[in-house]
Amino acid sequence: MTYNSEPITTLAERRAAMMSGSFNFADYAGELHDRAMAASNLNAFITLHSKVDVAAAAQRVAASASKLSLAGVVLAVKDNIALTDVRLSCASRILDGYVSPYTATALQRLLDAGVVVIGKTNLDEFAMGSSGENSAFGPTRNPHDWERVTGGSSSGSAAAVAAGIATAALGSDTGGSVRQPAAFCGLVGLKPTYGRVSRYGLTAFGSSLDQIGVLARTTDEAARVFQVMAGHDRHDNTSSPAPAPDCIAALQRGVKGLRVGMPVEYTGEGIQPEVARAVQAAAQALREGGATVEPASLPHTRYAIPTYYIISSAEASSNLARYDGVRYGPRPAGGVDIIRRARQEGFGAEVRRRILLGTYVLSAGYYEAYYLKAQRVRRLIREDFVKAFKQFDLLLTPTTPTTAFKIGEKSADPLAMYLSDVFTVTANLAGVPSVSAPFGKDENGLPVGVQLMGGDFKEDVLFAATEFIQKVIT
Repeated sequence: MTYNSEPITTLAERRAAMMSGSFNFADYAGELHDRAMAASNLNAFITLHSKVDVAAAAQRVAASASKLSLAGVVLAVKDNIALTDVRLSCASRILDGYVSPYTATALQRLLDAGVVVIGKTNLDEFAMGSSGENSAFGPTRNPHDWERVTGGSSSGSAAAVAAGIATAALGSDTGGSVRQPAAFCGLVGLKPTYGRVSRYGLTAFGSSLDQIGVLARTTDEAARVFQVMAGHDRHDNTSSPAPAPDCIAALQRGVKGLRVGMPVEYTGEGIQPEVARAVQAAAQALREGGATVEPASLPHTRYAIPTYYIISSAEASSNLARYDGVRYGPRPAGGVDIIRRARQEGFGAEVRRRILLGTYVLSAGYYEAYYLKAQRVRRLIREDFVKAFKQFDLLLTPTTPTTAFKIGEKSADPLAMYLSDVFTVTANLAGVPSVSAPFGKDENGLPVGVQLMGGDFKEDVLFAATEFIQKVIT
């Protein structure tokens, strides 16, 4: 099994063909299910729905295609996003046997618009990881090279789209968990503005950082999926009432007149040469498209990684306290120390590491020294972005320092793994939207991604630039 080389079709093309009768959506969905079965060694799915159910859902959608804006989308869903009557595992043993009684708001909006869910995808346990290796169900493999990681934590979602099993996928992004796998797998990956998409039904990791995002092979499909799921939700008091911009119309804008900044802090040692060249080539393409590209500065960037891991681990420690072996997962037999044993046996090493770190920084005597100080630095990082977006419409950076590394290469060195997120965590800390766009390949044929970051609620500007970049590179 190799990387899917099937010609890419747009959602608009599939919908038009469906309505004209020249495209059988049920057959197409069945073929994608066959592809998932043939590529089972990718380990992209935790729960793959039956072929009969997938085809039947596609048949129902096809019957009302003209009324459904997302008819033609076969969607993979990260298994930390709730779907009624389907197992919700978060790739953790502690949730063995748990079935969700409700559906996440963002996913329900997509279902109402005609998407067909093919299954729930693998991930780093409770979304804690940068490689897709920290799952109780084993690592996900990169369709471009099965010996390499997909990136994390939305590993299965990225693999499913890159392998042509799904046309789009939902992931969650707490510090880069949509954008990093998008870069490693050659996809468009969007993390929306914090509050743009409802978090209701998304299993909490870092509540002030988490956002549901989308991965797709085309900017058009990513924009259309995002457009439907965006918007205020009464179930989520952190969701914004601000109306979503018309991201579909934005795809035709181009980049003429845009002001693009390139933060000097996102250059230097540790960046793979092909990645650095891709960013420079993307900058030149934007210039040729009529944008201005100039140096920018985000001076507190060097504090981003420690700030992120203190805050996210503290929030994880609090959020995961509910998983005690009593309300969720298997309960250890006998003894009075049920909670300790359940958490020790139910959580993997990375989750335990982050819970311990989070508990430490929240403990008496250390709260002010670590957690409060990290919150102050987060404010400074946020102010860097506010100042930058007074001068620029977009910021252009690498998505990741390198292309996909080999499975096991960084497993024994947590710090090296954490540094894979060095260019992505800042957008989460600041709450701004960000997208990874595919831009060529390295000498080993592995995808390279470039990152664009925009001002609050400016997803339309991000999609305009991403569509331009994608047209340049294809």
